[in-house]
Amino acid sequence: MEKRSSLSICLRLLKLVKPLAGFMVLAVGMGIAGHLCASFLTVLGVFAVLSVLQVTTALSLKIIFILLAVFAVCRGFLRYGEQACNHFIAFKLLALIRDKVFRALRRLCPAKLEGKEKGNLISVITSDIELLEVFYAHTISPVLIAVCTSVFMCLFIGRYHWALGGLAAASYFILGCVLPGITSRMSGGHGADFRKQTGELGSYVLDSLRGLEENIQYQMGEERLKEMNERADKLSEEEKHMKKLAGNNQAVIHTAVLVLSLAMLLSSSFLFQKQLIGFEGILISTVALMSSFGPVIALANLSSTLQSTMAAGNRVLDILDEMPLTEDITDQPEQVFSGARLQHVEFGYGDEKILSDISLSISKNQIIGITGKSGSGKSTLLKLLMRFWERDQGSITISGTDINCINTLNLRNMESFVTQETYLFHDSIENNIRIAKPDASREEIEKACRKASVHDFIISLPNGYQTNAGELGDALSGGERQRIGLARAFLHEAPFILLDEPTSNLDSLNEGAVLKALCQERSGKTMVLVSHRPSTMKIADYVCPIEHGRVS
Repeated sequence: MEKRSSLSICLRLLKLVKPLAGFMVLAVGMGIAGHLCASFLTVLGVFAVLSVLQVTTALSLKIIFILLAVFAVCRGFLRYGEQACNHFIAFKLLALIRDKVFRALRRLCPAKLEGKEKGNLISVITSDIELLEVFYAHTISPVLIAVCTSVFMCLFIGRYHWALGGLAAASYFILGCVLPGITSRMSGGHGADFRKQTGELGSYVLDSLRGLEENIQYQMGEERLKEMNERADKLSEEEKHMKKLAGNNQAVIHTAVLVLSLAMLLSSSFLFQKQLIGFEGILISTVALMSSFGPVIALANLSSTLQSTMAAGNRVLDILDEMPLTEDITDQPEQVFSGARLQHVEFGYGDEKILSDISLSISKNQIIGITGKSGSGKSTLLKLLMRFWERDQGSITISGTDINCINTLNLRNMESFVTQETYLFHDSIENNIRIAKPDASREEIEKACRKASVHDFIISLPNGYQTNAGELGDALSGGERQRIGLARAFLHEAPFILLDEPTSNLDSLNEGAVLKALCQERSGKTMVLVSHRPSTMKIADYVCPIEHGRVS
């Protein structure tokens, strides 16, 4: 995780407000007016008391009561309007940020996401982005409101004496800046640690749920539960420490309010004794200060939660700023598939070399078989052809053009990739297949399923094609999921089909049916078939063995 200062995080998050700047100005304006109305309700009350005591004031009793009624009503409407604008901005921006995050994840996948903890990603997408609502709805406008109302009240109190105006300014500065700064420094990195531990706990729980059967089989449930409880307890301790700091912060703030109010009372009394201000100046200055602490207290209270908010913002920015290993390519001439070629290709994951000096020619309308031991680089080769990863050296061309010069959308339309593990969404079987061609008719889907030898199985289900595949495809066997993956490839109708162990989960009968379908569909198609089964390789025109990352 990149370490950013709170200021840099705030500035980055503030840039997102630009499209909604008008609503922000409106929220701040209503907030300033609302807080001033609230403060002057108390001040006007003092003016009314002075009038009753027959102390000469600038306002008559009648005017005071009219203003009290107007300010009271306006305060309610202005407060509602301010909160409505702030939350409108917040939720609009949260939707915008989620859209940006999903777009970033799309750019990063699959290469940059293979090593990411899924629970941590879910935590960023959900709770971290949700926490930014605090920043947009309860931080930006409160800061501006606190500054503006404080300046106005300093000028108002300073009318009685400049020293009282200066004391008011110092009071606002201590409550709104000094104390929050101290609290933030005391919090240290607890906010970032809390967000990190939350994400890690989410990953661990998700991992435990997915491996529930293995945990039961090997009696690891108690061990996993113990670890889960230890992580939860550690997270609770972190939260307890943060709550304690927040409580101490509240105590210090309220003590400071009393001390600063007392300081204003003593200072104004001293000036009264020196006959520099009248009795009115004592009451109005003290009451005006005490009634106007609301905006700066709200600002001070934010410091205890702002650490977590900034940590959440930092985690979101990490995703938005991360550079993909393969950038999407656009604005290149469209290509029509006419064959592929790899020349002296080398690739490795970090320091681990996977492929060394791979050269392979794939002619149009051929079925090329690739065999080799597990870990020899067979699947990696297909991912390079899909441009999921960038090769380290050598060249990969399709239709005589380097794949780095082919539009990403064009490349995806030319290729179909069937992986070893077919992912199924929590949706109907029909919709799971339809993702290969969103505008496909029911007849086209059924035709693709017949080719993949899965149509008869689907129609035997109680709800047929509308049967829900279950979360992660748990309602289906491995072989059924694999055949649905093949149906997707057939529906996609790409001229270049990459098959990674397409029959590994099938029995010999279904394997024969799928291989027969592949042979029947080979007209106008080029296939690269990765498998460790000799029976699968029988349909290949040419078999290329790979050992230790090299073509043997």
